[in-house]
Amino acid sequence: MLTVRNVASGYGRSQILFDMSFEVGAGEAICLMGRNGMGKTTTIRTLMGLLPPWEGRIEFAGQPLSGLPAARVARQGLGLVPEGRQVFPNLTVHENLRVAAANRQDHADPWTLDRVYSLFPALRERSKSYANLLSGGEQQMLAIGRALMTNPRLLILDEATEGLAPVVRDQIWACITALRGLGQSIIVIDKHIQRLSGIVDRFYVVEKGRVVWTGDPERVLREEQTVRAFLTV
Repeated sequence: MLTVRNVASGYGRSQILFDMSFEVGAGEAICLMGRNGMGKTTTIRTLMGLLPPWEGRIEFAGQPLSGLPAARVARQGLGLVPEGRQVFPNLTVHENLRVAAANRQDHADPWTLDRVYSLFPALRERSKSYANLLSGGEQQMLAIGRALMTNPRLLILDEATEGLAPVVRDQIWACITALRGLGQSIIVIDKHIQRLSGIVDRFYVVEKGRVVWTGDPERVLREEQTVRAFLTV
């Protein structure tokens, strides 16, 4: 579904990505891991058209994404849950979800308000509350629900469990597991190896703007000490 090959990108004169390459198949979930500042979020921003790729190739469902503006990338079926949640603070939960509603890919069973509320019952209870009054965990659920309302072919979660209490993390991971069961293709940026090993198909470790290690859950658990060496300072 998604192919990223030898992508270079950055900000101004500062190059962050040097040779980024990975892929996501239809119905697969992958995880990008790495220390802060290694290029994970820059990779996502480049995928989403928020940063132009300097070199390399990005294809989605056989079509080139490189150079497309963010709005056109989103219309192709990429849905982003950004780092820091970035919900609309002065809109209610209901309004945050409604404003994103779209079914551009003509899914037979699209995401609706009721489906999102079934996935996150806490949002139904807070549907009339303004987003800035929600807890961090509720805001993260809202950010995921808002992305799902676009009915994405590929869902991207950038640090979706960062800063959340363990019980809320479990809820987010349970949500990702449920989405996998529905055949949703997913990219997760996270660092919790043990928990993610039961969810994703492949891990990619990012170091200085390129993938330096990749493996399936069995390999990541077998070589966990090696992987953790890339994740610690």
